[in-house]
Parts: sequence; structure tokens; C-alpha cells
Amino acid sequence: MQPDPIFVIASAVTVAVILASAATHKVRAQARFANQVEDYQLLPKMLVRLFARLLPVLELTTALALLAPFSRPYAAPVAAGLLGLYAAAIGFNLWRGRKDIDCGCAGPDQAQPIRPALLLRNSVLVGLAVVASLAPYAREMGFFDGFVAIAASAVALLVYATADGLLANSPRLLKLIGR
Repeated sequence: MQPDPIFVIASAVTVAVILASAATHKVRAQARFANQVEDYQLLPKMLVRLFARLLPVLELTTALALLAPFSRPYAAPVAAGLLGLYAAAIGFNLWRGRKDIDCGCAGPDQAQPIRPALLLRNSVLVGLAVVASLAPYAREMGFFDGFVAIAASAVALLVYATADGLLANSPRLLKLIGR
């Protein structure tokens, strides 16, 4: 099945913006991100700093490649793999009972503990990356089609930002209502 190009473009733009934003957060606070990577306890200490420096480069490169139609089929599986890797790291630490570590996904200004809802969020993002990897059926794209693709991506990003904000602030919200 070949999807409409609007779905592929909107998915690619959405995932690209999320990856580019994640990369900028990591670059802005490299030491903090390296500490977050170390807190996951998945890499030997000698690889943590190198990984923390290379991951934002890979995220940004993937984000840019998602925006170009000729490189999208190669970049989208990389994006899906990265998002799946993040979910696996979160899931593994949840399985080990380590719920108190910062997921590293809310940026340098806000800590967000890992929780099962993040697995669902990453699964949806992996799904978007998979849609971005599909070859759309060939048809002429007009101005309105481009507008719809960008608008759909903007709505997806607003939903993502809202959900992410609720996830990041849920401990405070629960405390406010006495739970």
C-alpha cells in the first residue's frame, strides 16, 4: 500500500522537527546530557562522553535528511531506530525498577522521570518514522497539498508538545490535587 504524499511529508517533517529539537537540547547542555546517559547505566563509563557528543550529530543529520525526498527513505529507518533505541533504554530501566532517572527528553530546563507513558509516546513516533519511510504514490503536489502537509505536521507537533508538557508536569499536577 502506498500512502498519499501528504502523510509521508507530514510524518517526515514532524519527526525531523522533534529530532532537531532533541539535538539542540543535547548540544546546549552537553554535560547534563552526558550525566543523563550515564544515569541509564547502559554504556561503559569510557563511552558515555563520546556517545553524548555523537548522538546529537546523528539526530541532526537524520532530521535534515528526512526533509529531502531523495534521502528520506534512508533517514526514516534511522529515525525509527533511534526512537526505538530510546524506548528500549527507557523500557529496560523501567524493568530494572529505575523510575527515578531523568529520561533526557524534556530538554535542559526540565527534568522528566522515565515512565511507561514514554514508551507509548516513542511507539507513536516510531510509527510516524515508518510512515515517512514509505514510498508515496506518485501524483502532482499543488500549493494546497503543501499547505495541508505543513498544517498536519504543525498539528502533530502541537499534540506532541502538549502531551510532552503534561507528561513532564504530571508529578506536579498530581501533587496539586493531592495524589
